[in-house]
Amino acid sequence: MSAVLLDHITKTYDNGKVLAVDDVSLQVAEGELFGLIGPDGAGKTSLFRILTTLLLPDKGQAAVRGYDCAKDYKIIRSKIGYMPGKFSLYQDLTVKENLDFFATLFGSSITENYALIKDIYEQIKPFNDRRAGKLSGGMKQKLALCCALIHKPEVLFLDEPTTGVDVVSRKEFWEMLRQLKQQGITIVVSTPYMDEAMLCERIALIQGGKIMSVDTPAAIMAQFPVKLYAIKADNIYRLLTALRTNPTVESSYAFGEYIHITLHENATIAGLQQQMQREGHTNVAAKPIQPGVEDSFIRLMNQA
Repeated sequence: MSAVLLDHITKTYDNGKVLAVDDVSLQVAEGELFGLIGPDGAGKTSLFRILTTLLLPDKGQAAVRGYDCAKDYKIIRSKIGYMPGKFSLYQDLTVKENLDFFATLFGSSITENYALIKDIYEQIKPFNDRRAGKLSGGMKQKLALCCALIHKPEVLFLDEPTTGVDVVSRKEFWEMLRQLKQQGITIVVSTPYMDEAMLCERIALIQGGKIMSVDTPAAIMAQFPVKLYAIKADNIYRLLTALRTNPTVESSYAFGEYIHITLHENATIAGLQQQMQREGHTNVAAKPIQPGVEDSFIRLMNQA
């Protein structure tokens, strides 16, 4: 049995004018750390709200732990933890008051499932008497995760949990997820950050409400069908403009200090580099590179 199942799910808004989720099907295995990867507006939150029984799909079926998200919503809500993208705890309550409140809702207590939240709770315990609204972004994140875990859920849904959080807190958060996974919890996390895709066991790349690919990060990168190059020059914007109108260049997009490009058949990177130098670009440097998840995502998106 799959921990999470989506079967041809479609969801629209505004009387069918806005298509948020377009015929999405995927499965998440029990105990898996699964990532839903895509930019804002890709459909991630709509899928999470369907799986957490907050929205009904227009078409298709969704199930969590074998329970139908439409018919068995009461059972599902007792078996899942949900951390929405926006901090949604009670800002005027203290850290401890928030934890006690959510534990009481599920007929539990902080001590009953303390082993599950211990490593996270120990970091926020010194702020027990501080109001949640006065916490830093990283501490709010840890408190929200504790509240989502307080009843020992079987499946944990985290919707863009690291958006707006500093790099150190993001790293700490993913380390917490790895530890939680070792306790047998299925974790489904959405994120717009492509580097976080590498921290998941399997990922689904989503854009415009459609799933473009589902596989391990390594397998998705290995499927990149052509050679990828990185090129730069003194004036990177002028170089990018030239590359986008060059007939030998298949695709080009800025990537940090470099521009990532693919070439049409029979074109060579050495020939392109020489051409750019003849056209007045200075200090042109190019090298072959291995594609990352973001490169794969951009190629799939352009093909779609």
